[in-house]
Amino acid sequence: MFYIPEDGHGLKHNPFNAIVTPRPIGWISTRGADQSENLAPYSFFNAAAYVPPQVVFSSTSSKPDRGDTKDSVANIRDTGVFCVNIVEYAMRDSMNATSGHWGSEVDEFSLADIERAPCETIACSRVANGPASLECKLVELVKLRGAANFLVVGEVVGIHLRDDCLKDGIFDVLKFNPLARLGYTDYTVVREKFSMIRAD
Repeated sequence: MFYIPEDGHGLKHNPFNAIVTPRPIGWISTRGADQSENLAPYSFFNAAAYVPPQVVFSSTSSKPDRGDTKDSVANIRDTGVFCVNIVEYAMRDSMNATSGHWGSEVDEFSLADIERAPCETIACSRVANGPASLECKLVELVKLRGAANFLVVGEVVGIHLRDDCLKDGIFDVLKFNPLARLGYTDYTVVREKFSMIRAD
């Protein structure tokens, strides 16, 4: 099969997000200029650079109460900071509860009964018991092609690692089993790993 996206695919569901998988989930916490807090998962998320450490995520839809975007991007645009919380398999239901199209007045930490903790270097909360959290300062907010598509680039200025996820000086993903997004309504979980030495 071959198709040109602008002509349509003719399938029951769009296959695009099932092709680029698995995708890590950035559980983005932000605080608005009005001090309201927001927590939302984004599967268009990844690390982008080592030095300085940088991450990216994309928001691809909007809400009537936020105009051209959603709560996370609107808050980041106002404050210049955000926190990426890594999602473990054990928190899948809590993460999913925060994925709804809630009004900007809804605090997803409270909605999903998620314990929060203050960040150390930026003014917002993080998921208290998550395996890792990355405190970020906005580097660039890029308007992508499409009505509500924004790319957020952040520099990581503080990193929290849960102690039980460290083993012999290694951040061991098998200690917490990261959740990842597939296509459609499907997810996967990391339960095994293997190593390869780079060819050079």
